[in-house]
Amino acid sequence: MKALVIEGPRKAVIKEVPYPAPKRGEVTIQVKNVGICGTDFHIFEGEFISPYPIIPGHEFSGVIYEVGEDVSGFQAGDRVSADPSLFCGSCQFCLTHRGNQCENWGALGNTVNGSMAEFVSVPAGNVVKLPDKMSFEEGAFIEPMACVVHGMNRLQLQVGNRVLLFGAGAMGQQLIQSIARAGASELVVVDVAQEKLDLALQYGATKGVLSRNLEAELSKDNYPYGFDAVVDVTGIPAVIERALDFVGPAGKYLQFGVTADHASIRINPFKLYNKDWTLLGSMAINHTFIPAFNWIKEGRINLNPLISKTISLEETIEFLEKPKAPDLMKVQIKL
Repeated sequence: MKALVIEGPRKAVIKEVPYPAPKRGEVTIQVKNVGICGTDFHIFEGEFISPYPIIPGHEFSGVIYEVGEDVSGFQAGDRVSADPSLFCGSCQFCLTHRGNQCENWGALGNTVNGSMAEFVSVPAGNVVKLPDKMSFEEGAFIEPMACVVHGMNRLQLQVGNRVLLFGAGAMGQQLIQSIARAGASELVVVDVAQEKLDLALQYGATKGVLSRNLEAELSKDNYPYGFDAVVDVTGIPAVIERALDFVGPAGKYLQFGVTADHASIRINPFKLYNKDWTLLGSMAINHTFIPAFNWIKEGRINLNPLISKTISLEETIEFLEKPKAPDLMKVQIKL
C-alpha cells in the first residue's frame, strides 16, 4: 500500500509499505480523510518523542476493510473513526483513569504507524461507527475534539469566568466554541490573523485582538485584574511567557498547545505563589473520544468552517516543508 513515511527529521517520502493485516482483536481501516495536526509538524521537525521511521497521522476516518479474529460488532464496509490511544490498561496510571500518562503510552501516528496511508490497523475497542449524517471530514475531527474535551475537563471552568485564549487556529476554534458553551462570561481571543478572529467572534468569542495590538487592547487600564483563565493554543514559548502575564488572582493557566520537547520559558515564581495561580497541562486524550464523538454527532460544535483545504497524500510532503499562511486552519488529506 501507499503511505507517507517520515524517515527522520525533515525527511519524508511517499513509498510502498506492507498492508497492515488485522491481528486478533483488530480491524483494518481503509483511510478516507486524515487531519494534519500540529504534532505531525513536530514529528516532521524532529521535535517530538516519535521514533523513525514512522507513518504519521492520528486524526482520521474511513471504512472497515478487514476484520480480525475475535472481533464482533463490526464488518467490512462500516464507516468509522478510531481513538488513536494505545494505553496498556494495567499500569498505575491506567488503573486510576489517567491513561494519557500510561507508563507504556503509545498512539497511532505517534509511537506506531498511523493513518497517512491507504490502510491502518487498529484495536477494535478503539473504533466507533459514524452515523450516516456524519461526513468523513467530521469523523476525522473526533480525535482533535477529544483533546479539547480533555483540556476542558482539566480547566474546569466556572460559569461566568472571564477567559483569554491565544491562538485561533483549528484547535483554538474548537476550544472557543467549547468555552462559550461552558458558560464563559467574556472570551477574548488573540491571533495574528483577522480572518481567524472574525470566525472566533462568529462562534462564541466576545472580543478579538490582533497580536500586534495586544498591549493597547489588553492593558492594565482595561483589564486591571487580568482573567480567571488563560489558555495557550499556540505552543510558542514567547507567546506562553506573555500569556502568563494576564492570569488574574487565583486564576488558572492551561497549556494546550504543543511545544517542542526542548522548549523552555521563564516564569516569576513569586507571582505563582502570591497570586494563587493554578498551572495546568493537557496531554492528548484521556478517555474522551466517546464524549467528543457525542458532541460532534449532536451538532454541538460547528466543524466544516474550520477546514481550510483538502490535499492529496502526495501534496502533504510539500505542505509539511513550507511555511504556513497565518490564516490557514485545518488541512485534511483525502485518500
